[in-house]
Amino acid sequence: MKRKIFFLAALLVSTVSEASVTDTIQVYSKSMKKNVPVVIILPDNHASAGALPVVYLLHGYSGNHLDWISKAPGFEKAADQYHLMIVCPDGGFNSWYWDSPVDPESKYETFVSDELIKAIDEKYPTVKSRKGRAVTGLSMGGHGALYLAFRHQDIFGAAGSMSGGVDIRPFPNNWDMSKKLGLYAEQADRWEKYTVINLLNLLTPGSLEIIIDCGTEDFFYEVNKNLHQQLLYRNIPHDYIVRPGAHNWTYWTNSVKYELLFFRNYFDSN
Repeated sequence: MKRKIFFLAALLVSTVSEASVTDTIQVYSKSMKKNVPVVIILPDNHASAGALPVVYLLHGYSGNHLDWISKAPGFEKAADQYHLMIVCPDGGFNSWYWDSPVDPESKYETFVSDELIKAIDEKYPTVKSRKGRAVTGLSMGGHGALYLAFRHQDIFGAAGSMSGGVDIRPFPNNWDMSKKLGLYAEQADRWEKYTVINLLNLLTPGSLEIIIDCGTEDFFYEVNKNLHQQLLYRNIPHDYIVRPGAHNWTYWTNSVKYELLFFRNYFDSN
């Protein structure tokens, strides 16, 4: 059965800057039965650029699709600098990018890894394979990016995390996660299955290009360090960046530059 992806108000906003072209579109999610806003950042010469690789860039808890362009101004110049497309979907207030077993209206794993990918590939001239796709994000979005990439290595060839909540178990009462998974005290097995650090069995050396970035003053620093150590133990190659910094936009505005360069190098290698 042919799947149909509907775009409503396909071009709500179009602004041209010196460095990039930014669109805001609505992508219909069949799984959630609603339209999801998505910011699209294209290189200025996209009309003649041919097929573009795509970086899917996820926001954090309580954020939305506008966070990156409104809170990290200037980062979008990387679309021109690295000749790629950046896609910033709305991931809901507290979805953690799971298909929630508790909330049937929260299916953001399906949306990002399936519905959004197909919609973007249909509307824009993209590299339509994992060799031309990467996903990253901050905080909740850092968790979401690795969660999605680990589980969908046929879709994404590279993944990153900035200050990501890569192990949710130390934080059972935080960020509304229990609304998507149930209470940790009652659903411990489920929490074990939905945390990134327990998905490393899905990886083999070289199966996915990975970059992890976290500041030393971040409350997620220890779980990121643990993830790094577990990847080392399993001989999974990855880039691991640690430097002074906290859980804030000052840090992420800097971090995203390293991650986009990492992804450009991955695209070039393919």
